[in-house]
Amino acid sequence: MQAARLHRYTDDMTEALSIDEVDRPEPTGPTDVIVEVEGAGWCQTDNHIIEGMWAEYVPQELPMTLGHENAGLVAETGEEVTLVEEGDPVICHPVQTCGTCRPCRLGEDMYCENSAFNGLTTDGGFAEYLETSERAVIPLPAGVDPTDIAPHADAGITAYHAAKKAVRELNPGDHVVVIGIGGLGHIGLQCVDAMSAARTVAVDVKDSALSLAEELGADHTVNPTEADLADEVAALTDETGAQQVLDFVGADETTAYAPDVVAAGGDHHVVGYGGHVHEPAQALVNGEFSFRGTLVGRYAELQELVALVDQGDVGLHTSRYDLAEINTVAERLEHGEIEGRAVVTPP
Repeated sequence: MQAARLHRYTDDMTEALSIDEVDRPEPTGPTDVIVEVEGAGWCQTDNHIIEGMWAEYVPQELPMTLGHENAGLVAETGEEVTLVEEGDPVICHPVQTCGTCRPCRLGEDMYCENSAFNGLTTDGGFAEYLETSERAVIPLPAGVDPTDIAPHADAGITAYHAAKKAVRELNPGDHVVVIGIGGLGHIGLQCVDAMSAARTVAVDVKDSALSLAEELGADHTVNPTEADLADEVAALTDETGAQQVLDFVGADETTAYAPDVVAAGGDHHVVGYGGHVHEPAQALVNGEFSFRGTLVGRYAELQELVALVDQGDVGLHTSRYDLAEINTVAERLEHGEIEGRAVVTPP
């Protein structure tokens, strides 16, 4: 089968991955599931993996097939699989977990001590077929297209995970600031709107992104190159600040908003990454706000997100590319030229 594989770390996205001919995976364990990939979302994390940013955090053996946002049809299963059968449409949580370690027993499967992460630590879905496990697949409702929903396997669940944490702290009348209405942010905005009665403030430097935010129901929009974000939030909140901030950019400039934007006792959720947090300890003490990280989300949260999609509460803006165009996708995303999410479709 054909697969897009990373052979060496590079900053040059024009030749990041090569299309190789590799063996189709087969079930080797009783709970293995082989999925014929219908769609695999391209993520900014894929660019970071190509650049080698994850090498010091997780074991990576190259060459490796990338792609961690995967959905398709079940092609084959191990002998003990009962959740799905051949032909079933599924979305694949990117993390394959053991189910028996302490974090898994506590329901914190993202912290599994024996996990494998498709496209990050083991072969992913930029290929015709993907090997995963019964614990990682979620059957899709009738009428949900695997190609369309694929990016929710990471982008969607990550945005939902952050939004769910934020919503727990929101009351009617509160404000939540969503920074970056891109591939993740436009999902997070919808999740917050679907699950809370808070007022939403969408922030982006692109007018097209702000127009999308308005279409998706944002109550206010701010372009920080044209207006001071802190002043705008202060005016909207009677000087109290936003109870929650969802930062889907994670640049130095956006994390620096926190002391001037977050309400006392509120949270600045760092979802996007690449930048740093450089704030005086006194600023956190004075405002008693918190920076909170976001790492994908639990299996159950992907089930919940699929329910929101099925109910029509969360939509996804996508564009499709053939597997042969894989490096074009990498380069376009590197230059911020992709609106929403790119989905790679195998031959």
